[in-house]
Amino acid sequence: MPKQIEFSVGDYIVYPSHGVGRIVGRETQEIGEFALKVFVISFEKDKMTLRVPVNKAPVSGMRALSSRAEMKQALTALKGRARVKRTMWSRRAQEYEAKLNSGDPKAIAEVVRDLHRATGQPEQSYSERQLYEAALDRLAREFAAVENIEPSAAAKRLEEVLEAA
Repeated sequence: MPKQIEFSVGDYIVYPSHGVGRIVGRETQEIGEFALKVFVISFEKDKMTLRVPVNKAPVSGMRALSSRAEMKQALTALKGRARVKRTMWSRRAQEYEAKLNSGDPKAIAEVVRDLHRATGQPEQSYSERQLYEAALDRLAREFAAVENIEPSAAAKRLEEVLEAA
């Protein structure tokens, strides 16, 4: 069972399928005759609010932001060689989607690296581009929160790392 992590109102967290959010409150909701304590999480970019039961947070994959060391590992993964398997796109897309929804910054960085197209390379398909942009956005948002910079500046820095690789 995942270890219990204490989260407080105001903390930035990562929810695997949605990315970086901020805990804006804790509520008790009445469901039938049960009182359920929930975290209220706001995802600014998506204009979305998510309520996660406090006791289900660790099981759901909700976690604290990555440390600077973990982010450094993700940036190292960006600099590596792209590993594109010679399998059908649908199979690769499923693998990329699974990595993206894992919430693991290193896995997301691998998706960004593998789908990145440098100038002079063939154009991406629409679905490749969508996955690339989703992965880059997810990684940039966590990088921005860890480094305390704007997401646009974080995305620019990540793309500079990719171009330099």
